[in-house]
Formats: sequence, structure tokens, C-alpha cells
Amino acid sequence: MNPLRPSSPNRSPALAETESPGFSITDRDATRQARELEVGQRPGTLNIRKDALKPRLFLMSYNDTVLQEDEYTDRYDELVAYLNAHPELKHWVDVRGYGDLHLMEQIMQEFGLHPLQMEDVLNDYQRAKVEVFDDSRLFMVSRMTDFTALLEIDDDQLSLFTGPNYVLSFQDDYSDCLDPLRMRIRSNFSTLRRQPVLYLAYALTDVVLDHYYPTMAAIGDYIEELEEAIFAEHRPRRLLNRILRIKKDVVRFRRLVYPERDKIAEILRLPEEIVPESLKIFYRDAYDHAIQALDLAESYRDNISSLTDLYMSDQGNRMNEVMKVLTIISTIFIPLSFVVGLYGMNFQRDDGHGHYLPLNMPELYSPWGYPTVILIMGMVVAMQLYYFYRKGWLTNR
Repeated sequence: MNPLRPSSPNRSPALAETESPGFSITDRDATRQARELEVGQRPGTLNIRKDALKPRLFLMSYNDTVLQEDEYTDRYDELVAYLNAHPELKHWVDVRGYGDLHLMEQIMQEFGLHPLQMEDVLNDYQRAKVEVFDDSRLFMVSRMTDFTALLEIDDDQLSLFTGPNYVLSFQDDYSDCLDPLRMRIRSNFSTLRRQPVLYLAYALTDVVLDHYYPTMAAIGDYIEELEEAIFAEHRPRRLLNRILRIKKDVVRFRRLVYPERDKIAEILRLPEEIVPESLKIFYRDAYDHAIQALDLAESYRDNISSLTDLYMSDQGNRMNEVMKVLTIISTIFIPLSFVVGLYGMNFQRDDGHGHYLPLNMPELYSPWGYPTVILIMGMVVAMQLYYFYRKGWLTNR
């Protein structure tokens, strides 16, 4: 019997390769991808995305004194032979990329994975969860996050399967956030190499949780930049769009952390035969990290809501300033317009027969009429400006 495959009924899933839309990290595109899948497929049908990367296989085998590390891309048979030849070691089999349906089928058969679980691995927009299968083995899903240079949250799925002496991980990209854990395994003084293999599954989950904090820190810095931009004299273009976009990212981040917290809580409720009490203390620490990340997400959501209100309030204040300036200008020119309009009526001084009409603007023919009217208009403007100043309308009071 292959030591990699537990004693369980042989499952022969129906495998079919179908083209699916290109992968995107946005909720809208993920929803579209799920909607465009063929309706009525048999449960456990595996679908490989047309843009899936070619699988790369990495193996880290270790114990207290030994560490072997190698890449087995295009050498799957050698990887299986090495696992079977070294049952005394603990193994981390890291599969990156899903673009080979035949290889995915081989791995599923060799490690005794259920077709429904493998379907969740390949349709990699699953919420964080944990399942117990074969009475003692665990299937766990986590979401790895990063705040990209495009100022949006990128998240990838990390799927884990535990076995008697191995952890099998799947992810769709070649790069990840797990390098700190690899460095710990490479260290000769790492306690991780002396722990049971189930501790490696915890360590992988813990690294994913720890990576939430740089993501949240980057989001926090960006929120502060947006807040400063609101009060800047020259605002960036489409500032409100940026605020609404980061608000959606924070809401999406909360949706990633909530299932992660529930997953760890479910692990803590598992019987000791599956997760020993000596390991649950570590999962309790991971649970605290999930709670802290969730609290940060809640805080940032409130901050962004306040930021939106602040933007709208400042926008209203700026509009009020513009309206105040326009109102002052209009108020100044209203009496001036009255005066010039009054003298623009062009009434005659006499009736054309030599009779003098004293009420028809005699000052029209005065040699000092024009300077006098200009002086009076200037005095009106000065009096208005003095009145506005005394009221504080020309200042920020």
C-alpha cells in the first residue's frame, strides 16, 4: 500500500477541462466567473482556467537534523518516490499553479483527496474553512492578501491538506507570502523542525494571518494620505472615487477575515485526537491575531465612512466659499448697476422748443457730473467692503 494514500475507498472522479474566464481578484469578476461556468456539472468536476499557470512542484523534507529541499517540476514520479522512501521525515509539498489537469488528477489519486475538495482547490475563490476527512486528516483554505501598487487588495487562495507525515499545499501563483516560513525551516535552530507535521499547517495559517497586518498598515497609510488630500489646496483628481474604492477594499478585507476567524474557532473545537491540546494553544494565538485584524478592519471601515462624510462636508464648505465670493461681487455691483442704469435712461434736458426741464437729470450737463458719479460709486463700494469686513464676511471667521 502507498503510505501517502490513507485507507479509504478508491474514488474515481469525473474530470473535464473547460475554459473559464480569465482570473481577476475583484468580487465582480469572481461572480462573473462563477456565473459563466457550465450549469449542471457533476459534483467533483474539475475545471482548469485557460490562463492557469503551469504547475511547479517544490518539496521541503526535514526533521531535527536533516533538511532536503528541491524543485520537482516535470518530475512528479521522482517526488512521489522520494516521499515513499523517507517516511521518517516531515514533508511540505508545495504545488504552485494549476495548469495541468492530468497532474492535478495524479495528485488527487496519489494523496487520496476527495473530488469535491479538489474542485474547491481549483475553483480558487473559496472562503476560508476547515474540513475533517478520513477521520483525522484536515483540509484547510486560507486567503493570502497583499496591498498592491495599484492601491487595491490582491488575495490568493492557499489550500492545505494534512497527512501522516506531510502537508500538501496548493496556490495558483508562483509568488506568495510564505518565504519567512521557508527561512524558519531552513534554520537549524528552528523549533518548527522539532514539532509534529500538523504544526506546519498551523505555521502556514499563522504566516497568512501575520501578513494581514502589513496589508492593513498599507491601507491605514493610504487612508491618512486621502485625509490629507481632502484638505490640500489642490486636490488630486477623482479623489472621491479613490475613497470609495478603498472603502470597497476594506469591506472586502473584512469578508476575508471573518471566515478565517471562524475557521480557527472551528479548529479549536475539534477533538484532541485530531488536533492535540499542545497545538491548540498556538491556534488560540492565531485566533487572537484574527480578532485583531478584524478589529482593524472595522476601525478602518469607520474611518473611511468618516472620510466620505469629511469629503462631502469640505466640498460643501468649498462651494460655500465660492458662493460667498460670488455673492459679495454681485452685492457690490448691484447698486453700481442701479446707478449706471439710472443714468443710461437718456432723458432730454429740454423739450426741443427751448423749454428747460429741471427734473430730467440736470447733472448730465454738469462739467463735474461724471467724476462726481464715479466718486459716489467708489464711496458706495468702500462702504460695502467696510460693512462686509466688520461682519467678518471677508475673512474665515
